[in-house]
Formats: sequence, C-alpha cells, structure tokens
Amino acid sequence: MGSFARALEGFFTQHGLALPTDQAERLAAGRRKRRVDAVPESLRPAVIAFDAARMRAQDRARRAGTRPRSDHTLETALAIMRDLANFLVNHRGKDDWALVDVHDIEAFLATLPKGRKRRLTVLRQFFRFARSQHIVLVDPTRTLTAKAPSGFRGRTLTLDQQRALFRRWTTDQHVHPHEALMGMLALLHGASSSEVRMLRIDDIDGAAQTVRLGKRPRPVLLDPASWAVLERCLAHREAWPTANSHVMVTKGTKAGRSPASTAYLSHAFDDCGHPPRMIRSTRLVDLVNTMDPKLVAAAFGMDAQGVLAYLADRIDPGRLPQQTTNDQQAQ
Repeated sequence: MGSFARALEGFFTQHGLALPTDQAERLAAGRRKRRVDAVPESLRPAVIAFDAARMRAQDRARRAGTRPRSDHTLETALAIMRDLANFLVNHRGKDDWALVDVHDIEAFLATLPKGRKRRLTVLRQFFRFARSQHIVLVDPTRTLTAKAPSGFRGRTLTLDQQRALFRRWTTDQHVHPHEALMGMLALLHGASSSEVRMLRIDDIDGAAQTVRLGKRPRPVLLDPASWAVLERCLAHREAWPTANSHVMVTKGTKAGRSPASTAYLSHAFDDCGHPPRMIRSTRLVDLVNTMDPKLVAAAFGMDAQGVLAYLADRIDPGRLPQQTTNDQQAQ
C-alpha cells in the first residue's frame, strides 16, 4: 500500500465511511514468512508449528482482552529460531531438533553474549513447545541460566557531554526540531522515545506549559528551554498541511493519523552522535541515585523493580559518615 492509499484509508476510517484494511497484518505475516523460509528445510516444520501456536495465542489474548504479544515480539522470536537453526546445521552438523543438547545451546548463546537473556527466553519457549509436541524428549535449556546481572549496565554521558548537547539543542538553529525536542525531553525529563513519539497536540497545556508523557500520572512541567524547543517543533509542524494530531509529523505521516515510525526515531540522533537511550539513562541514573527510587518510579509511571536497576553499585563518599570516610582514607 502506497502513501496515497494509506491517506485514503485514514480519511475514510476516521469519518466512519470504511473499515480499516488488514495491511499491517499482511505485512507482519510477510515478515514472519521470510524468517521461517530462511530456516533450513529439515528444521523448518517445527518452527512453522511454533509460529502457528504463538499466533493462536495472540488471537486468544486479543479476544480475551488481555495483553497479546506484539508482531515485533513474534518476529524477533522467529529471527532467533532462524539463527539457531542455521547455527546447528552449519556449525554443529545437526539437522534434527531431537539431537540438540545443552552444549549446542551454550555454543549458540556464546556467539552473542549481550543477547543471552533475550535469546534464552525464546529458546525456552520453543523447546517447551517442542517437548509438548513430542518433537524432542529432553528440554536442553532446562538447566541454563541467563547469568546476567540485574543492575544497570548501559552507558551514560559525562557532564561536559550533557552541556554540549544542551547548547546544541537550544542554540543551534540548524538542528532538526525533532532531534532537539526528543533530546531535551530525554536529557532533562527522562522521556523515552516512545513517550515523545506518541505525544499529541491535546497533551500540551500552553497556559501551564505542561505536557502529558506516556503513562506518567501527572503532567510534566517544562522548563523555559524545553518549552522553547517544543514551540519550535510545533512551528515546524505548522508548515505541514496535516490533520495528524501528533506533535512529530513526518513526510510519511502527514497524510494519516499514525505517529512517526520507530525507524525514523532511531535515525533522528545520527547527527548528535549519542543514542536516545543513553541520554535518557543518564537522567534516570542521576535521579535514582540522588532521590528516593520509589518517588522516581511514581513520577515516571515506571515499575519500582525496573527503577532499582538504575541504582549505582557504589556509595557516594560524600554521603558516608565522617568517621567511616576517615577510616577509608586511612586504609
């Protein structure tokens, strides 16, 4: 479906003149099929059955009103199974799932150590399914562990880097307004890319200079610098003849109602040199380690356990009692 067809679909469905098409479902089905087709033929039937079972579970969850797995989650799982199947055939010489043992799984997980936890979760799901269907007799993932610390392991910005980014987004008029808005909200208010991506015009209160971000229970009061960047972004949006209610409107979304794509946001910081997650993590690490993590979780609408991961694994020497500090210096 081209951009003109998507615009027509959005217009007719918005005015109740037509039902939405199944374009998104057909595209997702095509992506899943490409991943399944890349699995070696001898191992493919089990992956096809696994995908069909997860699709049925997704449909049941939608009918029951619970939280179904997203298409992205299903596609990621198939990509992991594709990689495992190719690894077994090309590097382990095995073309039958029943021959897979724990050493094969360990060797596969070792090829991408940072993705061990995510990969192992999918492999556990697959082999539980395969065992229930009598494809394998023993689950080779049963005794494996993720072996990953639960604390924060990401990178953060130095103070000089934060100052440079602040100057870039508040003084450089050549910086794209979308980059400046995402950067300022992440740097000062800990906003995620998803929160900025879903921000709508109705979420902005011009009189109070506040915005509603994601699932946060209270509107976020913007500082003068952030509000100026938001106004610049809104001025950029006014140049597009669009009825899209989102603040960030792109060439592909100006004729519809959908938000900017995640692919667009992933490249919005190419000129900046720092990924948005790193910028947001810098703010969260600072807040969690200088305030009560429970207050941060409540303010950001986050899970309390998720916030605890940002706690540093050390104690600031300035917060220790004087006697303890002197003892450390003596040692």
